[in-house]
Amino acid sequence: MGCGSCGTGKPGGCKSNGGCSTGGCNRLNVHDWLSDLPIDDIATQCKVVEVSFKQGSRKEFFKNPNLQQFEKGDYVTVEGVNGFDLGEVSLTGELVRLQLKKRGMDEFSPEMKKILRSSTDRDLETYKISKSREADILAKSRAHARQLKLQMKLSEIEIQADGKKGTFFYTADDRIDFRELIRIFAGEFKVKVEMRQIGIRQEAAKVGGIGSCGRELCCSTWLHDFKSVNTTAARYQNLSINQTKLSGQCGRLKCCLNFELDTYLDALQAFPDYADTLQTAMGQAFLIKKDIFKNLMWYTLPNNTKHYPLTIERVKEIKNLNKQGVIVNELEAVEVTSGKPKEVEPDFVDVVGQISLRSLEKNDRRRRDNRGPNNNDRRGPAGQSAQGPRPSMNPNRPMNRPNNGPNTGNANRPMNRPGNPNGPRNNNPNNRPSNPTQGPTGPSEN
Repeated sequence: MGCGSCGTGKPGGCKSNGGCSTGGCNRLNVHDWLSDLPIDDIATQCKVVEVSFKQGSRKEFFKNPNLQQFEKGDYVTVEGVNGFDLGEVSLTGELVRLQLKKRGMDEFSPEMKKILRSSTDRDLETYKISKSREADILAKSRAHARQLKLQMKLSEIEIQADGKKGTFFYTADDRIDFRELIRIFAGEFKVKVEMRQIGIRQEAAKVGGIGSCGRELCCSTWLHDFKSVNTTAARYQNLSINQTKLSGQCGRLKCCLNFELDTYLDALQAFPDYADTLQTAMGQAFLIKKDIFKNLMWYTLPNNTKHYPLTIERVKEIKNLNKQGVIVNELEAVEVTSGKPKEVEPDFVDVVGQISLRSLEKNDRRRRDNRGPNNNDRRGPAGQSAQGPRPSMNPNRPMNRPNNGPNTGNANRPMNRPGNPNGPRNNNPNNRPSNPTQGPTGPSEN
């Protein structure tokens, strides 16, 4: 039962009294905001303690007859079915009295079970052994349910701390005859079997998860009273009736649709009733939505896709005129603004066509004049070099070209190879002839 989010691993999580920043120390976490206040009269304080079981998936109230001082997160051993059970203290003090009043329970009821003692090391060891059996029992129980072809889903199993009782939580659409299944469970698992049916929302609370808001599910953290939710709550809030967006992980409508419903109902009291249609000279106007933030009512006319926002006073005025038999000519729609000043777009200059070819030629000529004197690309007006014409090369001058492969050039071109023409190339500069007109083996025959 340690804190799974903070990583402390201590009983009761990080001892933050429900103020953990992650909210995931345990399920159905509460904040005891009276824990630091001193107790004036011990005799009048609440003698009931709220205890949670299996990481907050279930909570019950137990008497504290000996008035022992418990803090949130302490392990206590309580009365069970033909034995004892072990739980974690989740709430003490005056807040427990408020929870009892909320649930309609009597603080001095004689049927309420008692706290036996603070949990000892032996109780904790027995508790761990019993809890280690739950995963194996759950897998086997599901296999037996499939063999008997029962239309039910076993979602969770809770074994009592002493191992004498097992509570099987299941969901089903119809009534299930599980008498044969109970006999199989009792004979194989050696426990007293209790079958408890839960709803789809309770199953999602036990499984847990992350909602579309990015936070843990409300039913897994703090919500335990599930109220009915229908599509009327979505219509009052001007939400589109989309089952994919309005449904939670349980497949039912989200419980958070009821959170802001009262605020919307209070805001809609200023809007006129029975104003779904208005009689105009252009036809009958139909109401499509109400905007409680801007106090506007949006109407549309037949054969027209335009929406007309009207103020509440204008709608009341048109309704009074229609009751007198007067048909208005225009709706007098108001202009709706977003409230934000429009951003001024920067002005861009159109420079297309402002650049001429003559300016490009001047820039090209200026670039050529600024080049160095050793550049061979400096040409005169006749295409010759600025330093004069280059001397013609002697066609009989040998070319010092590397011979890295077969000769693909002119076969009659002389190669600088002394001696054997097929031998290796003479790379020694001292053996090269000084006379450019002399070939490799002697003077030229020119």
